Amino acid sequence: MPRQLHLSAALDSPGRLDAGHYAALARHAERATLDFVTLDDSFAAEPHRPDALATLARIAPLTGRVGLVPTVTTTHTEPFHTSISVNTLDWASEGRAGWLVGVSTTEAEARAFGRKPAAAEDELWAEAADAVEVAARLWDSWEDDAEIRDTATGRFVDRDKLHYIDFAGPHFSVRGPSITPRPPQGRPVVTVPVTAADLAPDASPGGRARVAAAIRHADVVLLDAPDRATRLTAATELRLRAGENLRILARLDASLSALPDRAADERLLAELTATGTGVDGFHLAPADPLRDLAALADRIAPALRTAGLLRTGYPGRTLRDHLGLARPASRYAARPADAPAGAPATGDLSTSAPSTAAPALAEVTR
Repeated sequence: MPRQLHLSAALDSPGRLDAGHYAALARHAERATLDFVTLDDSFAAEPHRPDALATLARIAPLTGRVGLVPTVTTTHTEPFHTSISVNTLDWASEGRAGWLVGVSTTEAEARAFGRKPAAAEDELWAEAADAVEVAARLWDSWEDDAEIRDTATGRFVDRDKLHYIDFAGPHFSVRGPSITPRPPQGRPVVTVPVTAADLAPDASPGGRARVAAAIRHADVVLLDAPDRATRLTAATELRLRAGENLRILARLDASLSALPDRAADERLLAELTATGTGVDGFHLAPADPLRDLAALADRIAPALRTAGLLRTGYPGRTLRDHLGLARPASRYAARPADAPAGAPATGDLSTSAPSTAAPALAEVTR
């Protein structure tokens, strides 16, 4: 039986600021049983577009299964606040949130904040890697059963199950714990964009730093490669360095038509059904999102299901379920009594030592 594809799509629609437009796009993506949708964002003045995280939080109750992955930049922002915002989206969507990590590279964006000048891209991605590490620790800083809601004693949380994270790095220091309970997914899905050029021997320092961040933290990589051969080479390199748990989706332009167009449909299907690609699926970039996502749901998805390459429905509720990713345990949770010495908590993906228990107040410095 052929291996089913993981598919996602970009909802980017410059100039459209109404949430209803993005809700309609997400519903088309859900009809096509895509794993998730993304929405780009930055601090640049152009093009005009809505706040990605706020928009996807608005459409979360209007959708039921499709994952919601906004771009959230780590430049000029505080990782503590970012972690809470993405966590809130995970709660609003009942476990369907992801985070497309972005950086802000321009002087114009730096001037908008006035805190520091624009930095080199390698420095920005090193900062982004630390920001994701902080967010993951903060998501883990509440154990899953930290909320006790004990009305008899007036206790909302078990303070012994909240933990300092004690992160100190070159860009910021964060003590923790978080001020919000652990996300439904444990950790929302972290997604990092990578180009094939970033993996080349002559890659720029920024490209190498972006790959390093992806290898260290990404659950999903959105890979941009110019052709199938380059895509295979880049995907193989990523897989060797990151392991089999990484999901790699290749960026693919999708230009269809409102009415059936056999040639356009067959071109896209040929790309989607090609073998030996080295990737787990594709991240579709529609030329006209409303037109192309409707066509995807009406014509392309049924053809893929007929070929056994796309599921007929969502077997689980969370984005991790869609991607076949396990829910990680908190790195600070107590180890099972029968676990061997030094073993991580069940499902834990980190070897970080647990911090001491902390009061339910956040302490953040930068």
